[in-house]
Amino acid sequence: MNLRKETKKIHWFKRIEQMHPYQTLIYLAMFSSGLIFLFLTLSFIFSQSESSSFAQYKIPKSFIISSLILFGSAFISERILPAFLSHNLKKTKINLAYTLFLGLSFTAFQFKGWQELSNSGVDFTGLPAGSFLYLLSGIHLVHLAGAMVYALVLLVLIYNSEKDEVKTLVLLTNPYEKMKLELFIIYWKFMDIVWLILFGLFLWVLQ
Repeated sequence: MNLRKETKKIHWFKRIEQMHPYQTLIYLAMFSSGLIFLFLTLSFIFSQSESSSFAQYKIPKSFIISSLILFGSAFISERILPAFLSHNLKKTKINLAYTLFLGLSFTAFQFKGWQELSNSGVDFTGLPAGSFLYLLSGIHLVHLAGAMVYALVLLVLIYNSEKDEVKTLVLLTNPYEKMKLELFIIYWKFMDIVWLILFGLFLWVLQ
């Protein structure tokens, strides 16, 4: 049994060592982000139980709309890699652009949601639990902004490669370029899942 455990440990260490630095960076970022959100979520739950009730408040309508937008972006992002693997850079670019656009739309509705919270009496400097509403959604938006910047970088890369046949060939045959798209999709979905969890928590509190 001990030998099997040691073999499994060695196997995992080898897998980690064989990972590309980009993969290691993204996975570590997701792990650390997950810990941050877990800590803040638990703090939010405890602060909410110790403060006055949120029963008189409602979830901002903009948060509902932004959640639907981000949920839709997950389906659009699913189309990016198949288009790339079929060597259709035009569709790859379009789906990537749509994903970025939906991310920007999500951002706009998040700001509107914060305005709705403020108008309803939930201020950042008010109740501790109210501060966490802004903090959790704000930190998530910062993380998503990083993904949107990366999406823009990928769009520029594809756009520039389309102008030259050699660059196009390198882009389509280089496994690292495929990996970049895969990592973007993984991280984007991770941000989707995090927001859906946060939104569920907000629904539970602002019911």
